[in-house]
Amino acid sequence: MSVVRYKKRYDDEIKSKMKEKFGYKNDMEIPRLEKIVINMGVGEATQNRAFIENAANDLMQIAGQKPIIIRAKKSNASFKVREGMAIGVKVTLRRERMYEFLDRLTTIALPRVRDFRGINGKAFDGQGNYNMGIKEHIVFPEIDYDKVDKIRGMDIAFHTSAKTDEEAKELLRGFDMPFKD
Repeated sequence: MSVVRYKKRYDDEIKSKMKEKFGYKNDMEIPRLEKIVINMGVGEATQNRAFIENAANDLMQIAGQKPIIIRAKKSNASFKVREGMAIGVKVTLRRERMYEFLDRLTTIALPRVRDFRGINGKAFDGQGNYNMGIKEHIVFPEIDYDKVDKIRGMDIAFHTSAKTDEEAKELLRGFDMPFKD
């Protein structure tokens, strides 16, 4: 398998810049991207099971890997949800697929977002992980707009080995994440 462009960039450029900026003594201290989790909530699936299958197919095309179906843990009468009902799909990307997705996200998908001015630089969780949302999944070129039954949003979580938000932000900046600030 060929070396993914962003993996090569991490090994060649980002590691040395991070080591220089934060003064790491050991290469194993340098923060790295561990996984990317993409989640798509499908609330309409309570009425029609076809929605969950369509969402799973769309997510599979975007991520390049089969998603798992998320089921409700508890019943909630106000949302008409019973325990065990399918309510969403998610996929966890690691290694080459993770870097491949990150490359497509930063170079193709985010620039296609309508009125895009950058992503929020404050959506870190305090432990070096970053979360973002996309309102329309059709910004990915893998999705054929004519075959989409409904435009869905998705949540993307970047899990890093960074200890602080500052380190994680610098790591993601090295991968060309377009932060506003």
